Amino acid sequence: MSFWLDFLPIVIYILLIIFLIIGIILGVKFIITLSKVEKVVEDVKEKVQTLNGFFHIIDYTTDKIAFATDKVVDGVSTLFNKLFFSKKKKKLKKESDENE
Repeated sequence: MSFWLDFLPIVIYILLIIFLIIGIILGVKFIITLSKVEKVVEDVKEKVQTLNGFFHIIDYTTDKIAFATDKVVDGVSTLFNKLFFSKKKKKLKKESDENE
C-alpha cells in the first residue's frame, strides 16, 4: 500500500507536467497561427480598400440606369393610360350626353 502512496503522486505530477508542456506548445502554435491570419486579413483589407472606388462607380452607374429606366417605364405607362382611358372617358361622355 505504501508503494501506491509513493508512486501515484509521482505519476500524477509527471502527467500534469506533460499536459502543461502540451498546452504551452499548443498556445505558441495558436499565437503563430493568429499572427499569420492577421497578416492575411490585413492584406485582404488593403485590396478591398483599393476596389472601393471601383464599386462606388458601379453603384453610381446602376443607380443612374435604374433612375432612367424608371422614368421610361413611367412615361410609357402614362402614355398607355392616356390612350386607353381617354377612349373610355369619351364613351362615357357620349353615353351620358345621349341619356340626357
